[in-house]
Amino acid sequence: MRKFVITLAVLVVLAAGGFAAYHFTTTKSASGPLATSTTTTTAPSYPNAPLTGLRDPSGAAHARPALTIKVENTPEALPQWGINQADVVYEEIVNGGITRLAAVFNSQAPGKVGPVRSVRPTDTQVVWPLGGIFAYSGGAAYAVDSIETVPSLRLVNETQAGDAMFRDNALQAPHNLFARAALLFAFKGSPTPPPALFHYRTSTDKVVGPKVASFVVPFPSIYPVTWTWDTSTLSWDRTLFGNPDVTGTGQRESPQNVVVMDVNYVNGIGTENSYADLQGSGTADIFTDGREITGSWSRGPSKADVVSYHDAAGSTILLTPGQTWVEILNDGVPLRITK
Repeated sequence: MRKFVITLAVLVVLAAGGFAAYHFTTTKSASGPLATSTTTTTAPSYPNAPLTGLRDPSGAAHARPALTIKVENTPEALPQWGINQADVVYEEIVNGGITRLAAVFNSQAPGKVGPVRSVRPTDTQVVWPLGGIFAYSGGAAYAVDSIETVPSLRLVNETQAGDAMFRDNALQAPHNLFARAALLFAFKGSPTPPPALFHYRTSTDKVVGPKVASFVVPFPSIYPVTWTWDTSTLSWDRTLFGNPDVTGTGQRESPQNVVVMDVNYVNGIGTENSYADLQGSGTADIFTDGREITGSWSRGPSKADVVSYHDAAGSTILLTPGQTWVEILNDGVPLRITK
């Protein structure tokens, strides 16, 4: 992936860590030289949620599948709802050169997600390894035929959703359809839990790579996205259409990780039946802990295989536990990076 790099003379102080660790504590008490007792207290040990790497003390993430909801990403769709509570968000180019989101939920189940829109062929590539539940508003026959080929996937469109989707009559259609994630999880799906999509670092693993102040993912037309490192939240603030990307609840879209995949869009960019080919391999840029790791992605030979990410030395790239956005960018387009 080619890049334009701008260097700024800025001193940034980064806080260490960014995720919690569990510790063992030991307390000792003595009431005299012959009466000595020792008490050991062990903090609870929880499994990690498969799609975030964060602790899952309630066990919710391990008790349900992945739920992927298609979300509109045009100016008319803003503000979006529930995206900040997704475990993983995929941003893809669809027909017309606009972008759409595929928001994957597992750890959390927000009461309002959307606006919900139609399926596209790239979604088949995204959800094949995940399975679970796929929620959408409908779609052209070729796109619906494509998503129906995914095994172990429970499809839920607007006509089947019942109370799990609703129209907000204060907004104009088609930008007013929303989903209730908890009710969509009731449709069930497999596998439970979903497979992990990434590998995560511990609080002692250091990220090796140049520091980055901000970078631009140059999607077509009006859809380039700017990501800026926030030293207070240790996350990447998202800017879209020249404005801070803020949800309907006032939350800034600010994930811990941004993964930019350089891919080939079969049949061209913006055509009706275009889709991102996520089989094979390509270059990738991973932004985590305020730094950039340049490497590659690979997947295959089976569509059920999870995409893997490796650095220039061939080592598995470790992300920071938390939310991850995956930007599926057409190949040959340079990132604009400010350091």
